[in-house]
Amino acid sequence: MLTTLLRRRALITLAAASLLTACATPPGTLAADAQPPIVFVHGNGDTAALWTTTLWRWESNGWPRARLHAVDFPNPSARDDNTKDQPGRSSADDQMRHLAAEVDKVLAATGAVKVVLMGNSRGGNAIRHYIQNGGGAAKVSHAILGGTPNHGVWSNPGFRPNNEFNGAGQFLTALNAPKGPGGDEVTPGVQWMTIRSDNNDKFAQPDGVWIGAKGTPTNVSFDGPALKGATNMVLPGRDHREVSYHPEAFAAAFRFVTGRAPATSSALHITPEAAVTLSGKVSGFSAGGPTNLPLPGARLQVFAIDPTTGERRGTALIDQATGADGRWGPLRTDSRTALEFVLEPPASAPGLAISHTYRAPFPRASDTVHLRPERAIADADKDAAAIVTFVRPRAYFGLPRDVVLINGETAPGIPPGVAGVATAKRKMPAAGQAVTGEFRSGVVDERIAGRTWPAAERRVTVLELHE
Repeated sequence: MLTTLLRRRALITLAAASLLTACATPPGTLAADAQPPIVFVHGNGDTAALWTTTLWRWESNGWPRARLHAVDFPNPSARDDNTKDQPGRSSADDQMRHLAAEVDKVLAATGAVKVVLMGNSRGGNAIRHYIQNGGGAAKVSHAILGGTPNHGVWSNPGFRPNNEFNGAGQFLTALNAPKGPGGDEVTPGVQWMTIRSDNNDKFAQPDGVWIGAKGTPTNVSFDGPALKGATNMVLPGRDHREVSYHPEAFAAAFRFVTGRAPATSSALHITPEAAVTLSGKVSGFSAGGPTNLPLPGARLQVFAIDPTTGERRGTALIDQATGADGRWGPLRTDSRTALEFVLEPPASAPGLAISHTYRAPFPRASDTVHLRPERAIADADKDAAAIVTFVRPRAYFGLPRDVVLINGETAPGIPPGVAGVATAKRKMPAAGQAVTGEFRSGVVDERIAGRTWPAAERRVTVLELHE
């Protein structure tokens, strides 16, 4: 009897201690050992900056900022032929090795045993390659692939056979080879999830229109990103980037990792910080396309602006030239101030324009506010007094799904149907005037105000959406 009573008292004490510990944990947070580091892996030609709003959502749900890391591949674009060197571009092995080094850095910095990996598009190729062939299976607990063309953008052994995105090519054929007793396509020992669109992913289409081969079958279906052995989720209507960066994709990933829904009132919600510190990197272009290598000698000025007119409020908050590392900042501001980023490329990087990029207030701090100057004004646009580009980096514009307006009129250059264009450009009749970009999707609404600048001075206006 005495032994039984002591055991009961011990259990009651343990339960009370557990309850007190749970009460001491702020709502929306998990214990440190239940918050694995998460490494985010961007897609083809992209940058770590595309994960900024996703990082904010994880932070808003209790994840420590120090346990969230976005990879920035030096040369983010894939080779035309994965087996041949191509200046300014990377092979699948290049991506795998870089990702492996980044994971090791994160594990060393956090003391964790394993990480979660989340990738968009080509980033999922690097994740799969690392886990299957680079030792990642022992270092990864969960792998989340958004819009990854796991069975190719096309599947044809006679068309660009060595391209990384050919489902019939050697690279993807090897990744998809059956594994384990169930013949799964995923590497055992890791929890896998794919997130895809129902039919709105430009790179999972039966027709080759988005690869410049309209009317030619791709031999890939809408469910091309799905994998046997993974949890395969569909986000209806979402596009190739939204299945990674949209609030709905965040909610799906959060539930997959934690086993519960986000604690914030909605996945769209980002908890603002009163004081905001921003920094990032300036990069440019190479012979192979966009690069994430640092661009030294670029001049960056940042101004506070009126959010309704784009007019500057006072002198520059910072005025800096980038050094060898291409970094800029820190800029200390708040979550109520809209900003204009003026980026002037160095003389060593000809063929680039002076970019005036307008952004809505940043709700939270970020060290991934990465910038690239715009390319030089095209010959076809040199008759314009000013040029405005409206851009949605983390998704595409889709009509009639979205409302996309420049100065109250439908933005040009967006084809109806499958969402596949992230920018809309308009020639303006005069410089020195206010201009607005409005975006409405039924879930995300955002309005950006800016000013037009003289094209004759090789200046362009960019209205950049957070969402």
